[in-house]
Amino acid sequence: MRKQLIKSVENLLDINPKTVLLLGDIGVFGFRNSFKKYPNRVYNIGILEQSTIGLAAGLSKIGLIPFVHTISPFIVERALEQLKIDFGYQNLNGNFLGIGASYDYSALGATHHCPSDISILQNIPNMQIIIPGSSSELDYLLNSNYNNGQPTYYKLAEYENINQVNVMVDKASIIKTGKLATVICFGNMLDSVLESTKDLDVTVLYYTTIKPFDNKILYDNFNEKIILIEQFYEGSMNYQINKSLIDKKYSIYNIGIRHEFLDKNGSKQDIDNYLGMDTQSIKEKIHQICIK
Repeated sequence: MRKQLIKSVENLLDINPKTVLLLGDIGVFGFRNSFKKYPNRVYNIGILEQSTIGLAAGLSKIGLIPFVHTISPFIVERALEQLKIDFGYQNLNGNFLGIGASYDYSALGATHHCPSDISILQNIPNMQIIIPGSSSELDYLLNSNYNNGQPTYYKLAEYENINQVNVMVDKASIIKTGKLATVICFGNMLDSVLESTKDLDVTVLYYTTIKPFDNKILYDNFNEKIILIEQFYEGSMNYQINKSLIDKKYSIYNIGIRHEFLDKNGSKQDIDNYLGMDTQSIKEKIHQICIK
């Protein structure tokens, strides 16, 4: 997905002279051609995330379209106040491209993990949140949404779905329908969910836009058992589910990242296994919920 990010942003730099790219000392080599081609519109600000967000806000105020790219925790957690005040409060157009998902950089420790981003950013008014599940989805969503007049955070991963979906901004997709439960997944968890539910009579809803949340598609396709597959802190999406189904009877079951620091060493797959976020564990949990 990172390679696609470079292609998509470089294309927007080519077609729209108002676009500006700010890097936090991440992706500098990947964007080397853009540095040469647009030396006045592509900058490596360095490890100065708060200042970078502030600079991006100033660029947005004068009519430019900023893209800010670095690892997710450096955008979300280091520069939260700037995202809140400079962009959320002023409702400025800006694109924040966080790479590494929740723990793709598992071996680098908690400083490079970001399972908290969704729960944090949902609390900023005007902030949009998008989680592409594949390179083609990233390309479409970024091109369709980069000049929407609002701040938008993109949670990007190193790993992506094989299954392709024709997604739309602000809309969820109905992958299949069934009677036992409604399984909701986000971004690059779709492949695991499809494998886990292939022999179950369940509804699967796939979201690439988290905020604004597509309430209607859930309301029209819910079962009394709602299973959330969250590749971020479990429970992060409960408020949106409750808001969507306020007059309905249902139970929420969360399959996500536990609220704890990840101090285990190993690959992303090792951490998936430890947290029970691997496909087999997800399958077993979904089956247990459905047969209750």
